[in-house]
Amino acid sequence: MKLLRSSDVRSAALAFAALLALASPGAPLGGVAHAGTALEERKLPMRFSWVDCGPKCHGWVSAVGIVTSDSPEEFEDFAHGRQLTGATVVLDSSGGSVNDAIVLGRRFHALGMLTTVGTTVVQHAGQGDRASVVPEGYCESMCVFLLLSGKSRYVPQQAHVRVHQIWMGDRADDAKASSYTAQDMTIVERDIGRLAKYTFDMGGAGDLLSLSLSVPPWDDLHELSQTELKLTHLVTTDEVADVLPQSGSASVPMAELAPDAVTKAESKPGSKPVQDRFADSAAETDSNPQPAKSTRTAEALAPTGGVAAPAQ
Repeated sequence: MKLLRSSDVRSAALAFAALLALASPGAPLGGVAHAGTALEERKLPMRFSWVDCGPKCHGWVSAVGIVTSDSPEEFEDFAHGRQLTGATVVLDSSGGSVNDAIVLGRRFHALGMLTTVGTTVVQHAGQGDRASVVPEGYCESMCVFLLLSGKSRYVPQQAHVRVHQIWMGDRADDAKASSYTAQDMTIVERDIGRLAKYTFDMGGAGDLLSLSLSVPPWDDLHELSQTELKLTHLVTTDEVADVLPQSGSASVPMAELAPDAVTKAESKPGSKPVQDRFADSAAETDSNPQPAKSTRTAEALAPTGGVAAPAQ
């Protein structure tokens, strides 16, 4: 039996409040289309969508959920027929597959994409739908390394960027009590090496690896401070307009919504999704930015939490 922490209760209450707001017949017509990205949506397999924010806005790519072995191919399908060079990716993710995130990050980098953290919402109004970005998004685990892939990288002060060690996903729930073979250790060491090479290729700092690899799976995720975000090179600009540029007199989407304009469920502090903590056996070629053929991983088999099956 688990004791619920105050943060767990608060998250549940917020989620319930969001559902009530959506279901209420008296809700205002100018409400929000998706009332924030709920915690569970960030733990589902990653989905990509193009957000058209109007004639005076350049639009952006919304990337929500965990990276699975299918994510690189799904991004290629999404990108087909679209001009995404220099586009912005708005991330809201609990992490996912180490090697597949590296492949996806290299693809973002090759396209010269810009990255930020936030939650995409759509407001219904008499003049039509209006898309905005709520800055209180979450980027955890391997999502942090997707953030690092951006040509320009902006993290709003309200966002939560959290790191930890990579781990074998099927043993993350009780890492201390689990047993590990020499082959398991080889996989972890190999993927740490791949992650290190990727970090430096993206212009990241060794401080990011040091901070991440110092947090064991039985500890809460470490949330990076504003100072650490700059120290690790996860932030390259303090101007939101550098990643969400506007045309004419339009205001910046990330600054549009008042704090009470959207009801959204929050991720509980220190949450540690099992699918985030593993080093998988997916094939990945560092010199090739195109998606590699990947085996299915532990996290891909159990995207919503719980103990994952062993990697195939």
